[in-house]
Amino acid sequence: MQRALFPGSFDPITLGHIEIIQRGLSLFDEIVVGIGINTSKQAMFSPEVRQRWIEIAFRHEPRVRVACYSSLTVLFAREVGAQFILRGLRSAPDYEYERNIDLLNKQLDPNIETFYLLSSPQTSFVSSTLVREVIRFRGRLEGLLPPHIIEDIYKLYPGGKPVTA
Repeated sequence: MQRALFPGSFDPITLGHIEIIQRGLSLFDEIVVGIGINTSKQAMFSPEVRQRWIEIAFRHEPRVRVACYSSLTVLFAREVGAQFILRGLRSAPDYEYERNIDLLNKQLDPNIETFYLLSSPQTSFVSSTLVREVIRFRGRLEGLLPPHIIEDIYKLYPGGKPVTA
């Protein structure tokens, strides 16, 4: 079985992330979406909420699993039996950043290969960081996030305004 780990903070998962996962399913038998818990970053949404959102987005796709982790990504990949790490690239700076991570991962475990997919033009501008700014400043979320997440955000933040602003 060809299993890939798709790691990220997914705070929140965007349509760009979802596109990469869907395209990755044509390449891998199973994709584990790994929600990395980074203690040095203040997340907008809890790991439990992020996990629920991803599980809802892929509720009809049994080849997608979701799990949280707080270790090195390459160690988590080994733990879940992933031979590949799947990453999306939106731009040249993404490539430079991801290349350095890949080199480090190869040093830690040369048996795990990183596989890159380029974002489509429709989602290449979307990042969780930018989406969080849109949420903070009450912008429109349509075209950035799946509808079920937009609904939840408007419930969490009445009028679209987050309490963390």
